[in-house]
Parts: sequence; C-alpha cells; structure tokens
Amino acid sequence: MPRSRLIVVAVVAILAVAVGGFVVYDQVLRGDSATALALPAASTAPGANAVPAASFDGVIAGTWNIAAQSVAGYRVREQLANLPAQSDAVGRTDKVTGSITLASSGSAVGLTAGTLTVDTTAISSDKPQRDNRLRNEGLQTDTFPTATFKLMAPVEIPAAALSGTASDVTLTGDLTLHGVTKSVSIPAKAQLANGVISVAGSLSFPLSDYSMTAPSLGGFIVSIADSGTLEFLVNFTKG
Repeated sequence: MPRSRLIVVAVVAILAVAVGGFVVYDQVLRGDSATALALPAASTAPGANAVPAASFDGVIAGTWNIAAQSVAGYRVREQLANLPAQSDAVGRTDKVTGSITLASSGSAVGLTAGTLTVDTTAISSDKPQRDNRLRNEGLQTDTFPTATFKLMAPVEIPAAALSGTASDVTLTGDLTLHGVTKSVSIPAKAQLANGVISVAGSLSFPLSDYSMTAPSLGGFIVSIADSGTLEFLVNFTKG
C-alpha cells in the first residue's frame, strides 16, 4: 500500500476513534451533576416537601422507622481511557428500609441501635447504559441485590440536633456491600425537626475494599475510578 494511502487510513482510523470516544462520553460518561445529599433546612412549620411527622408524641426514646424521602446511592468519577469526565456519575434509590432505636437518660439521648437496607437493584442514574453495566459489573446488583449497614457502637446525640440544628455525628458499624462486610465509621449530620429525624452522610472508599472491579465498556476502555462514594439521606418517624 502506498505511503500516502497508509497516512489517509491512519487519519481516518484516528478520527473514527475520536468520534466514537465522544459518542461514548456523551452517552455514558456525561454525568448528571447531581448535588450531594444533605439535610433539609429546618423550620418551625412543615413546608411543601417536608416529611410527614406521623404520630410523634414528643417522646424521643423508642423506635423510629424509615420514612418517606429517604434516599441512598453512589457517586463515582468515570473516565475514557485516562481522561476523567467533567462531572460525577450518580445513582440513587428510595428503596431504603430500616429503623433506629433511641434511649434517654436524664437530658442525654443516645442512638443505641440501627439498621439500614438498600435495594441495590433499584438504583438508577441518568444513563440506562450505566445502570445495565452495574447489573453484572461493579456492584453486580444481579448477584448482590442488597447493601446493609448495622450500627455497632452507641452514638450520643448532640443537644443541638434535638433542637433542629444540623449536628455532626459519627456512625460506627458494619457495612455490607457486594457481599463483603467491613467495619466503618461514617461521618454524618443529624437533626430532629418537625417530628422527623434526618441523617445525611457519605463514605468514600477504594472499590477493592469490597472486592469490586471498576467496570469497563468495549475497546474505548470506559471505566470508573478505583474509588467510589456511598451517599445517603434518611428520614425516620416515631412508631
């Protein structure tokens, strides 16, 4: 083949890869720029998006169950070859169940028990292609349909949190993800407002901690970074 023809073929091949790479980026990598989950602004009167307080009797001690508008999911940075995307890929679900137990002693209130279960098969992002990949890669939701957290150490609830001010707490317990259980300490914020306890937090970790391998897609080597972040905003009502 003449040298000039080889050059033309090479240029065409490079352009094809570049165009294909853009298509993959546009269809798979372009994240939805969803903001991080955070506590709602506290107010003295429930707003339009407030969680119903159900039958809160003013007694904090007792069992509190997961309520409406509870969300959990992941945040990861995707990349094409070695080029990072401009925004994070975010997947979330409201299929969250569980409960917490609070106990009081004098003026002190403590979180003494708690469990959360997330239906990973219901996690969705803004890209169906990404969600389909996670069924058999990464999270492998077809094989590991749930993720759980169980509190293993009591937590003292700051007085400010009980007065409606977002306050720092650390949740120490066992996180089971992708069939692997590890002890973790999750930084979070908590508050009691309008008869609803809300807790928001996140935990970043290497995927290898939970025996996960970053998925890739085809010859363009579309993959996610080797670390990810678990995010959650959960609400509890008394009952």
